[in-house]
Amino acid sequence: MNATQDGWELPITENQLARLTDDMTEAHHETLPAMQASAAELAEEIRTRSDGVQGPGRPATDRRRFLLGAGGGAAAFLLAACSGGGGDTSAAALDADSSASPSPSGSSSGSTYTGDLQLVALSVALENQAVGAYRATLTAAKAGKLGKVPPAVATFVTTAMSQHADHAKAWNAVLTGAGKPAIHDVPLSDQNQVMATLGKATSVGAAAKLALRLEDQAAQTYLYATAHVKSVAGVSTAATIAPVEAMHAAILHFVLGQYPVPDAFLPVNSAAKPSLLTV
Repeated sequence: MNATQDGWELPITENQLARLTDDMTEAHHETLPAMQASAAELAEEIRTRSDGVQGPGRPATDRRRFLLGAGGGAAAFLLAACSGGGGDTSAAALDADSSASPSPSGSSSGSTYTGDLQLVALSVALENQAVGAYRATLTAAKAGKLGKVPPAVATFVTTAMSQHADHAKAWNAVLTGAGKPAIHDVPLSDQNQVMATLGKATSVGAAAKLALRLEDQAAQTYLYATAHVKSVAGVSTAATIAPVEAMHAAILHFVLGQYPVPDAFLPVNSAAKPSLLTV
């Protein structure tokens, strides 16, 4: 165990954390091809729609068929969270309108990124935020601001950061494929607060708590998307990414000494709102 100046120490062995990180890496690599394919399909759907070509409607049964079939076991878990009677299915979690797609908020985001593209833009921003937070954590660790950091923790942070970058690249491909500008910064109204909180961290535990909040937010945002975006390709993209984000969160629970007991119904009360976007 390695204690920091704040008394934090890794509650599991470094070998255990390394194995969890390897499992996370394997899951990411398994979902990456499907994520990239569905993102390309989503961009094509949106581009076709903007050209005035309206394809046949996708009923709710098609959404369920994807989640139970091509989406695999992880997506089926997400469906349970979306459709279960006991979960938090608050429609206000993403300021959804009566058409079940995110409502525009802000003059620029409402005109540049609308409909499903608004959720795509939000997703890119969330992924970029996570990349920046993990990068800042590594910088603080190298500067000795977090005390002694176990190598396995640094490997997990580096791996999670890389996976978030892959997710951001996939979402940005949707934006550019639909003829919209890519997002390379973090146009979120809470970004300064997030970085200020991270800047005050003096232990790995404090940094991990912030990372866990960001991972939970991303996973729940994607979960909400699987039930509310109009495009089945959009559902596919969100459903392939969400389980990986959930794995990040589960490992962070271990890092914080908390056993990650799974929820019967994953809530969406921490899902990000489009009003966070400042672009």
